[in-house]
Amino acid sequence: MLKAGIGGRVPPFRVMDVITAAGQRAASLAPGAPRVIRLEAGQPNVGLPEGAKAAVEAALHGADPLGYTETLGRLSLRAALQRHIGAWYGLDIALSRLMVTVGGSGAFPLAFLAAFEPGDEVALASPYYPPYLNILVALGFKPIIMPCGLETGFQPTVEMLEALPRRPAGLIIASPANPTGSMLTPAALERLARWCHESGVRLISDEIYHGLTYGKPICTASAFSPSAIVINSFSKYFSMTGWRIGWMVLPDELVRPAERLAQNFFISAPYISQVAAEAALGCHDELEARRQTYQAARAVMLDGLHEAGFSRISPPDGAFYCYAELPETAPDAMAYCARLLAEKNLAATPGLDFDEQRGQRFVRFSYCLPPETIAEAMARLTPST
Repeated sequence: MLKAGIGGRVPPFRVMDVITAAGQRAASLAPGAPRVIRLEAGQPNVGLPEGAKAAVEAALHGADPLGYTETLGRLSLRAALQRHIGAWYGLDIALSRLMVTVGGSGAFPLAFLAAFEPGDEVALASPYYPPYLNILVALGFKPIIMPCGLETGFQPTVEMLEALPRRPAGLIIASPANPTGSMLTPAALERLARWCHESGVRLISDEIYHGLTYGKPICTASAFSPSAIVINSFSKYFSMTGWRIGWMVLPDELVRPAERLAQNFFISAPYISQVAAEAALGCHDELEARRQTYQAARAVMLDGLHEAGFSRISPPDGAFYCYAELPETAPDAMAYCARLLAEKNLAATPGLDFDEQRGQRFVRFSYCLPPETIAEAMARLTPST
């Protein structure tokens, strides 16, 4: 029997299995049965902003063949991103440091391969977004898990890093984070970023949920460290999940390595997605209205979860998730989520996807649906389910 590569040892991204099961459940429902409400996926329930739709239509009917672009991305999109960063963070990032990627997901392997050598240890807080760990493993790096709790908002600290037996080559952070929705304060982010830079630890900051925050200020690692890699995406705030378009802010020394990798992996991000993304950067009024809808849905979900017996919930400062500890009367997360789908037609994601050690007592619920739909979902929950 021929051997399989290291990629075959990568764990599944379980939420994708939940998405499949929820789709099958919806397809099998009898007429008149309660609909399946999808709380499992972090995907906006609305599509492109109107301005982006118009730009796509114009591009599709234009004379340009919509072929390959520069690997770093179309110059006009990168210039628009430069302006966006200036407007949001007050930073003047050199155009040469900006790279358009095939979604935020496509940025991670480029960042990891550009920054680390096989066998390098990379630290991350638990709970975590599963592809961080799975991509690291697939590429031959060694994840170092730092269990975090409610006392730090499920975020890492400098003290945790200093307590590790060895200084890692890198640190991955996310603010707002998936699955918890928690955020680092500007002071906490600055402390982590400066410690990493001074300690020779490459910081990778996942900022793809910027724009979706509910009271806490956003800040970027680029403001505090010239060596940090910042990853962002058009999927969440800009509602462009299926368009697979994101971007990175890279340190000068990693621009050419990341570009060479992307030339071989992807050639370039899709032309039409870049057109849509550039236009979406000018649609903030429409996108702010969507954020307010998420905020209303968040309030409905928090009330509903508390009424259903979920007393320990990570503070959802941003994104569109509630990461909730199961009531003592509930079974483990896998069984709980299976029962929710089978008995209540509710799809949710078991915490085991985000924390192999403690996740069996947690569930992630997504509230990126209209408030009235979230209210319907919460009405189906009881303390016993």
